[in-house]
Amino acid sequence: MKLPQTSHPRSLTGMFRDSYILDFLNLPPNHSERDLKTALMSCLRDFILELGRDFTFLGQEYRLQVGNSDFAIDLLFFHRELQSLVAFELKVDKFQPEYLGQLEFYLEALDRDIKKPHENPSIGVLLCRDKDDEVVEYALSRSVSPTVVAEYEIKLIPKEVLRRKLNEFYELLSSRNSS
Repeated sequence: MKLPQTSHPRSLTGMFRDSYILDFLNLPPNHSERDLKTALMSCLRDFILELGRDFTFLGQEYRLQVGNSDFAIDLLFFHRELQSLVAFELKVDKFQPEYLGQLEFYLEALDRDIKKPHENPSIGVLLCRDKDDEVVEYALSRSVSPTVVAEYEIKLIPKEVLRRKLNEFYELLSSRNSS
């Protein structure tokens, strides 16, 4: 994940992940963005725990007005340590470069109209169902806004299946080592 130069006090690389596990949402494989947003709101505490420390929730469908047009950021947080607004845009499909244009527009509107003078530039997180790291790298290469593209998983291998497969693997290793 490539992040542009910013005036943030610390590198964003350690603050945000490339992937988030959202299995606690119990979403079906073919869910919509509305389903994802609704599930995140009903499990907001778990989502914040998955994000990490210092996130404060500010709003869902956070309204922005630019000119005579209204826009809505899917989820808006404030990160206490970074002293930055953090806009999350949710996509239920694979990352597309054009998604960055929308997110960068939101970040510019936040910085011009919402951000306090003592706060750092806003950060964008594009949370997609899937991503191609090379496409993301190309798309972010000229970006001036601090932006992260992360993917999410809604289903993990059930713990019992994983435990059984690990036991089989260890038994196989043991039998090979004793031969």
